[in-house]
Amino acid sequence: MTFAIILFALTYILMLTFQKWRPLIAIVSAAIFVASGMMPLGKLMEYIDFNVLLMIAGTMGTVALVIESKMPFLLSDIIVEKVPNVKWAIVILSLFAGIVSAFIDNVATVLMIAPIAMAMAKRLKLNPVPMIISIAVSSNLQGAATLVGDTTSILLGGYAGMSFNDFFVYHGKPSIFFAVELGAVISAIILLVIFRRETAKVEGGERTVVTDYVPSILLLATVLGLIAASLFPNRPALTNGLICVGLMLIGAVYKAVREGSLKAFLAPIKEIDYQTVLLLFGLFIVVGGITEEGVVDALAGLFTKIGGGNIFLIYTIIVWASVIISAFIDNIPYVATMLPVAQGIAAAMGVDPTLIYFGLLSGATLGGNLTPVGASANITGIGILRKEGYEVKNSDFMKIGIPFTLAAIIPAYIYIWLFYGA
Repeated sequence: MTFAIILFALTYILMLTFQKWRPLIAIVSAAIFVASGMMPLGKLMEYIDFNVLLMIAGTMGTVALVIESKMPFLLSDIIVEKVPNVKWAIVILSLFAGIVSAFIDNVATVLMIAPIAMAMAKRLKLNPVPMIISIAVSSNLQGAATLVGDTTSILLGGYAGMSFNDFFVYHGKPSIFFAVELGAVISAIILLVIFRRETAKVEGGERTVVTDYVPSILLLATVLGLIAASLFPNRPALTNGLICVGLMLIGAVYKAVREGSLKAFLAPIKEIDYQTVLLLFGLFIVVGGITEEGVVDALAGLFTKIGGGNIFLIYTIIVWASVIISAFIDNIPYVATMLPVAQGIAAAMGVDPTLIYFGLLSGATLGGNLTPVGASANITGIGILRKEGYEVKNSDFMKIGIPFTLAAIIPAYIYIWLFYGA
């Protein structure tokens, strides 16, 4: 167990230090776990969740086609046309970013919507910094709302065997979707207060022309396919992954036929974030290795001891520790590591793990909004501002990020406890 802990800690330290090399570090660490025998070859396939990997790859490819079609840009243009002033434009664009990011990667959401806010700011001679920050943090918020909203949601779904519908109703109770939406409503009120003085009128520009509606239909079909699959309790393990990849391939074939080019077929496949896929592949093996060596059980026992057997205290520690930790490190490896720990805590206490799962996911998703480097969407938004000549101070970000995060996580924290803990 000692060597497993040392290797695991070293893996995380290296991933934090050399972020560009995270996938390679995870793969090398996984290879050491296997070569040393800490991760038995016979159990290797039990820990690698191919359904999760396929879902991530397939959804990314389809989303690339949707972005290329410019449908999200058109929807954003329509929203700007309907709002009365800058204050409402920022709030509605932020809410729209949240809704989009429940189905599309957070970084892609920021790349789609931030330019609209930037153009509006230039037209009205406004500071775009708070606008872009609001869009970034809003896109992070909704990642936990649906099964395909974020990599961490897909991880939870795969680990806990949750379907798309389970994010709406689970064990006969309103699920985490509504906890996230409650936070979204209250955080929108916070944004209204922050931007209460921005009352200049907004005039819409020329509408974006959508080049192709088929990708949007495919994305909708992905969601409907996942919903339909939820109706079958004994579905094959790879069902969700095959639905996502299958519809992406249909889109790739359609694009190739439409453009008469093999390169067109490969375009959405090239847009898959293979670094994230490789990172998760390696982490599945690493986490499997520390599980086999008893490290996960030891961590679960430690949490249980700290909480004194009080499930409310343990739940509170998990939520707020996740918020703080995710403010500084990537929530993907954190959630991948903590899911088995959460299950171990629940098993040790003889309780349903749902409360701890949802607390972990909500805390890890929202914690990234506390700091500029806490989430990829934040880094992307700041990068867009930097290209336009705007420097974002930590204080600029935290003026919005901290109240926004608290307004979102506190209601979700209370909601999850009332439905799944009390």
